[in-house]
Amino acid sequence: MAVINRISEFHTEMKGWRRYLHENPEILYDCHNTAAFVVERLKEFGVDNIKTGIGETGVVAIINGRGGAGPTIGLRADMDALPIQETTGADYASKIEGKMHACGHDGHTTMLLGAAKYLAETRNFSGRVALIFQPAEEGGAGGLAMCDDGMMDDFDISHVYAIHNGPNKPFGHFMLRPGPFLAAFDSVDIKVTGQGGHAAQPQLAIDPLPCAIAIWQGIQTISSRNLSALDNVVISLPVFHTGSAGNVIDDDVVISGSIRSLQVAARDRVKERIQAICDGQAAAYQCTVDVQFEKSAPATTNDTDRAAFAADVARQVVGDAAVDDNFPPLLGSEDFSYMLDRRPGAYLFLGTGPGAELHNPAFDYNDEVSAIGASFFVKLVETAQPV
Repeated sequence: MAVINRISEFHTEMKGWRRYLHENPEILYDCHNTAAFVVERLKEFGVDNIKTGIGETGVVAIINGRGGAGPTIGLRADMDALPIQETTGADYASKIEGKMHACGHDGHTTMLLGAAKYLAETRNFSGRVALIFQPAEEGGAGGLAMCDDGMMDDFDISHVYAIHNGPNKPFGHFMLRPGPFLAAFDSVDIKVTGQGGHAAQPQLAIDPLPCAIAIWQGIQTISSRNLSALDNVVISLPVFHTGSAGNVIDDDVVISGSIRSLQVAARDRVKERIQAICDGQAAAYQCTVDVQFEKSAPATTNDTDRAAFAADVARQVVGDAAVDDNFPPLLGSEDFSYMLDRRPGAYLFLGTGPGAELHNPAFDYNDEVSAIGASFFVKLVETAQPV
């Protein structure tokens, strides 16, 4: 494994950064202290330019290479934590009640800071590096906010890359694929309205419950009957609320859930069919139905050439056997997708070995992987933009 020697030398320092961040988690856009910590480290490293407040609390720092003019490569890390009460019992466990880094964003920030320290020392590349520290990945669309603030154009970023840690994947192994890698995410809320009444006289009411049940069941057929089995769509409707007493027929039923998809056509088809099913059942049961879709992150889609390039760089760091460049797509979502919509690039997972899964209160990032991730980022820059 070709971890850069200099990065190995300050790996203990990196571990200290990560554990400080783990003790002091912040959620969504409230990453003020985290951003301040990042800025303080970047100033110590001697980067050339730092801009704060992008996408509310995002940070972008520029390092100029010594090789003269060239493109700007973007490297992104997310900074936010989750509203979860930590149960690890670690010495460096979260000090903030009800908040923890349960997805390893503290580790992602550390990897990028490690790469920044090395790149600022050596500058063995042409063009520039844009170090992107993003808030609000966990459901806040922080990636979109940074893009909407003009980040890509303001810093002339030409291609962009990110890493996510992968618990229970082989330690030090990289996983990626060209094309759609992670799913688009949409929320759906359905309100079925009838006319309430006495449970002893249902004929005088319009019970919304049979209509809602028919809608719920009908939606379950979309994946199996309206889409190909190869379309990789998951529709989950885990929220179903109605009823206040055993002798009352309520006016309303509320159904809520999520849609995950990899292809735009399948994403659109699901919404079309949900609306049609709701309209049809509303007519059949004499109810009214209101359907609200909330569009979130698009599919995380790796550029084919950039994914192949990133896989080749990963092989330089960990060897051929530790890189899977045709890893199966996953139906989790990631708002780095917004950046990949604006610029070509690639998103990779880096295995961290056995441990609790992501978003689990017992999750703890494996510090030993940070030097590998930082080395990958450095090799990516030096290979993409050589002197």
